[in-house]
Amino acid sequence: MDLRMPILDGVAATRHLQEECPSARVIVLTTFDDDEHIFEGLRAGAVGYLLKDVASEKLVEAIRATYNGESFLQPSVAAKVIAQLTRGTGPSTAVPLPLEEPLSERELEILSLICTGASNKEVAAKLFITEGTVKNHVTNILGKLGVRDRTQAVVKARELRLV
Repeated sequence: MDLRMPILDGVAATRHLQEECPSARVIVLTTFDDDEHIFEGLRAGAVGYLLKDVASEKLVEAIRATYNGESFLQPSVAAKVIAQLTRGTGPSTAVPLPLEEPLSERELEILSLICTGASNKEVAAKLFITEGTVKNHVTNILGKLGVRDRTQAVVKARELRLV
C-alpha cells in the first residue's frame, strides 16, 4: 500500500480494507519514513512498513513473512517504533505481571533479536540455527506473550521489560 494515492490515501485505504476484510495483511511501501506516516500506517492496520528503496529480496521476504502471519518492519522503521515506545517513559513504578509460561533462554535471545528488527533469516544466521527453527520459536514466543505478530511482541516485550 502506498501512502500517497489519488482519491483515497493509503492510510484511509488500509483502514477501509481492514474493516471490509480483517484477514487482509497490508504492507506499506512508501518513500515516507517520518514518525507521523509510520504510526498512522501501523495504527490503520498495516503489519509491515518498508521504504521504496528496499532491496527486492527484502520486499519478497516481507511478503512471505506477512503471508505467514508475521509483521515486517524495515530496520530503520523498527528503530523508530522502539524509540517511540521508550520515549519519555522513564522508570515505571508499575510491576509488570509475569508470563503464565515464561520464555526460555533461547526464546528470549530470539525475541531480543526481533526487537532489533532482525528477520527470521538474520536471526537464524546469527544463532547458527535453521530458519524453520526460528519460525517455531517465534510461534512459541507469540503464543506465550499472547500476541499475534512480531510488532506486538516487541511492544509486549518492552512492557514486560523482557529486553
